[in-house]
Order: sequence, then structure tokens, then C-alpha cells
Amino acid sequence: MTSAREQYGKTAAYEAAVSAEGLPQWLMPVSRAAATIEPRQLSRFLPPDSGGRQSAVLILFGHGDRGPELLLMERAGTLRSHAGQPSFPGGALDPGDGDPEGEGPVRAALREAWEETGLDPSGVQVFGVLPRLYIPVSGFVVTPVLGWWREPSPVGAVDEAETARVFTVPVADLTDPAHRVTARHPSGHVGPAFLVEDALVWGFTAGVIDRILHYAGWELPWDRAKQVPLDRRA
Repeated sequence: MTSAREQYGKTAAYEAAVSAEGLPQWLMPVSRAAATIEPRQLSRFLPPDSGGRQSAVLILFGHGDRGPELLLMERAGTLRSHAGQPSFPGGALDPGDGDPEGEGPVRAALREAWEETGLDPSGVQVFGVLPRLYIPVSGFVVTPVLGWWREPSPVGAVDEAETARVFTVPVADLTDPAHRVTARHPSGHVGPAFLVEDALVWGFTAGVIDRILHYAGWELPWDRAKQVPLDRRA
């Protein structure tokens, strides 16, 4: 029997090429920032010289009724790790994805987004790839892939055992100081977070969103002293 991934590889129409041509003007600040940003400007957690599991996430910008927006998903509450945590669609690279330092992350990000949300990758224009980052707790080396949702398609939780919901967040809500907090993990680690769409977006996802808003020039002053403690299971 042909697996979903094998079927995707045979039938999906997508381009691994990265191009900023034809982007809407409001998205150009993100494109310009992506072209010059350095790894240390995104995170203090950088990949080790060797090891780590290569993976990719799709940071997908669309335009909805309330203007520019981002696609996020929420992990199922029954999962053993990161239960209920919002994140970008994404996952590990497969052997057939190609070079991890070339087109591999783009292919993986689009495939995983299709697998998790039902997103049609043919409607996505990949316009940038950010430097690889590291998640020490899981050992993942993550490449953030930037996409413009040029032709929106229906999305939703494909496997409810893994994904609780798929939703979009207006960029206006992410930049609103009223929705911004600092999350404190039981380990003592603190980082930016967002209270949006009845969810607390924190960790790796919130850190990348925070840096994109900053370097795109979209960030508004917010109260970093406003803290939210995280559950010990997080």
C-alpha cells in the first residue's frame, strides 16, 4: 500500500525554488530581513558542529479579513511531549528531500504542512529561508522556511491524534502589546510569548515570531515584565 508521504511525493505540485518575485509590498520587510539576518540575531541556540536531527518548519504568511496573518497549529493534548503547544507546521527531513543545506528544508516544510494541515503546497510561494536553529530539548536542527500563501486552500487538523486544531493569527494581534507576555519555564528559561486565539504561543515558535516582527520593523513597545508561568508538563 502506498503511504501518504509516498503519494505526496508522486502527485504534489510544488517548486523547491526560493523567489521573492511578485510578493505583496507589505511582505517585503520580511523578505529583506530574511536576506541579511544572522543566526545569532534569531536565537542563542545554534546547531552543533555535528549531530542533531535535520528538520524544517513552514512560516506561512497569508492575508485574511483582518489583514496579514500567520498559519499556526496546536498539538493534540494527548501527546507525550509539547502537548497542546501551538507551533508552525513542520517536521523532520526525509532521505528523499535532498540536501539539508539546499532544497531539502523547503521540500520538507511543504510536505509536512500538507501532511499536518491539508495545505495545498502549489499555492505557496517560498520567498526565504532563515538560518538553521537548534532546539536543545529535542535535538532538532530546524530550518525556518518563509512562505507567501499566494492561493489559499482549505486547512484543518488532518490527524486529530496529533493536531488539535489549525488556525490563523492576524499579525496585528501578534504586534498588539496587549497580547505580548514573557513566558517562564519551570527550568528558569524565559522568552517571549503571545496570548492569541485562545492560546499561549511560546518556546521556539514564539521566539522566531518575535525576531521576525523585530527585524521586519513591525514590533511595537511591550511590557516585558508581564510574565506567564508555564505548566511543568510543558
